[in-house]
Amino acid sequence: MYRRRVPQQGYGGQGRRSLGGGRFKMMLIIGLGMAAFQAFKYFTNTQQNPLTGEVQRVQWTTDEEIALGLQSAPQMAQQHGGLHADQRAREFVKQVGDRLVDNTIARQSGYPYDFHLLADEQVVNAFALPGGQVFITAALFGRLQNEDQLAGVLGHEIGHVIHRHGAERMARSGFIQGLINSVMIGAGGDYSMAQIAQVVGNYASMKYGRDQELESDDWGVRLMLEAGYDAKALIGVMDILEESAGGNKPPEHMSTHPSPENRRDEIRRAIEKYKN
Repeated sequence: MYRRRVPQQGYGGQGRRSLGGGRFKMMLIIGLGMAAFQAFKYFTNTQQNPLTGEVQRVQWTTDEEIALGLQSAPQMAQQHGGLHADQRAREFVKQVGDRLVDNTIARQSGYPYDFHLLADEQVVNAFALPGGQVFITAALFGRLQNEDQLAGVLGHEIGHVIHRHGAERMARSGFIQGLINSVMIGAGGDYSMAQIAQVVGNYASMKYGRDQELESDDWGVRLMLEAGYDAKALIGVMDILEESAGGNKPPEHMSTHPSPENRRDEIRRAIEKYKN
């Protein structure tokens, strides 16, 4: 992120210190007012998730999520080298994804899911856009050992969509960024205050991200079992992700993702919970 240094000249050549106490207080009041508005907007704009029953702080309707995902999907694919050249492989990914939706509670979410195999052979990844656009890179697809593991990856990403994690995270990020902007205006552009706010926001997002990953693992297990897949295969996916990281992983409390060990344990608990 590029930052412009605030000029120290101006206001009669004395820099920011030449601001009168009254003017500074007025700017601070304006900044605090904007922060209060951002807080009010974030904490009062809630919707109940029809599938999970959770009351969430989101700014969009599901129709807006779908439109955003459809609009963004081509650009996201382009960033990963476009769609994979192997049409049969692409159709296989779509077939597995459709099975996870058509034969499970996921079909009740109302999202028009679509599943894409990307050409990227360097980045081991899978992700979902708000509204049901799901992607997996060739780098991860090529490491999977069977259809059940692919179902685990796609089921996890469907879980993100069902939980509206993308919309929830963007609403949260907008709230944090709004507070940062408000603080900067109120302080006359003092970047140290903004940096502190950014650090606080980052740490809050880290824990939130771990919760999201575990929630999506839980949904992945549920959807796999409902669609007739072996949910234990999702544990093997954790092994693949850990191997692809090469052992260079930060401690869990400094990461946006839970540790593979923690995820394996939670997956086993989810299997016990849903298999009965």
